[in-house]
Amino acid sequence: METITNLIKDTPIPKMVKVRQNFDKTCIPESDIPGIITRELDRPEIGGKIQPGQKIAITCGSRGINHNAVMARAIVDFVKSKGAEPYIVAAMGSHGGATAEGQLQILKDYGVTEEAMGCPVKSSMETVQIGISGMRHQPVFMDKNASEADGIILFNRIKPHTSFRGPYESGLMKMMAIGLGKQKGAESIHHQSPAIMHELVEEYGRTILENAPVLGGIAIIENAYDDTYLIKGLSPEEIISEEPKLKEISYKTIAHLLFDKCDVLVVDKIGKNISGDGMDPNVSGRFVQPKYCSGGIQAEKCVILDLTDETHGNAQGIGLAEVTTRRLFNKMKLEMTYPTGVTNTFLHLMKIPMIMDNDREALQLALMCCPEAEDHDHMKMIRIPNTAHIGVIEISEGMLPLVENNPNFEVLTEPYDLPFDENGNLF
Repeated sequence: METITNLIKDTPIPKMVKVRQNFDKTCIPESDIPGIITRELDRPEIGGKIQPGQKIAITCGSRGINHNAVMARAIVDFVKSKGAEPYIVAAMGSHGGATAEGQLQILKDYGVTEEAMGCPVKSSMETVQIGISGMRHQPVFMDKNASEADGIILFNRIKPHTSFRGPYESGLMKMMAIGLGKQKGAESIHHQSPAIMHELVEEYGRTILENAPVLGGIAIIENAYDDTYLIKGLSPEEIISEEPKLKEISYKTIAHLLFDKCDVLVVDKIGKNISGDGMDPNVSGRFVQPKYCSGGIQAEKCVILDLTDETHGNAQGIGLAEVTTRRLFNKMKLEMTYPTGVTNTFLHLMKIPMIMDNDREALQLALMCCPEAEDHDHMKMIRIPNTAHIGVIEISEGMLPLVENNPNFEVLTEPYDLPFDENGNLF
């Protein structure tokens, strides 16, 4: 790497400024969450169907949800209050390395354990065929543990998807079609044309609603600061009619960078707990299938520095960047990363970008290789912790004119040099 180091060593790294992006801070306090979930479930259309002694499966996925364990426990407690027997099932497609143990570990990381929940937590990759899809006549699979329940309560966050657009994106319908489908069900959908993904999610989800004892679900919307914005209980019929409306609300509440473009976007960490693609393209602008999705910032170069601990070495999404670090590469576990790619067929998500020995060199390489930059003396660089937390970000000094006197921003510091340690890494 000495040759590359010599080529880029004189590339200046711009001074940075810390700024706050101002979004709607409306949220539900954690203390109010159990009561709201109880109220939403305690309707004749949902909780009224639960009978004493019934076995009720509660789905938990791999997406990071704020207060995940608090919400799951509230659903468990509600089921118990009806005299029924709850248990939690891992509903996350092929995530966790497509193994039962890997998916159980993901739930544990979120605080969803048998001790914390007060009920069994079941994880298996075994599925059963629950029905035949209505339009395309394809077999639809569902988690065996869930299929053995007398009733199923879905629990998931509603948000824009990262690779397709449609009435139902990330939410309860997709959790049924792909999450409960486990690796086998997820593969059967992903191995069909990406152009019809939105149709397949609805078709397979409806098939499960028609053939499995789904009682309803708890849908969560978060605000731009990752706090709980809305909790809504939906009956099976309301999943069909109301989830698309909730999705539209989520488009208005999600975080996004309040800039149209930059030269270099630096993302400190990616991970499956942040987004299905490691980093949310609705923020980064790096879409898996740009033919079917668009949005986010337009960055000429993207640098990814590290992985979250919660992703357990799954570096899916690394292929959407041009530059990364040896630190990340050393943490990447192929046995965790590759199964998701085999399932969703997006193999380019696993490609390895140029690997630099440290953070400084990664930034210098990206900055040097921006031929379309308008002004190399005032490079536009943005650094974010991850795509889920962009309330406070860093921007290069050359971007200050874009935020001064802008009510959507608050400048928090004077320009400063990025702090690198003796190994050239940021701290």
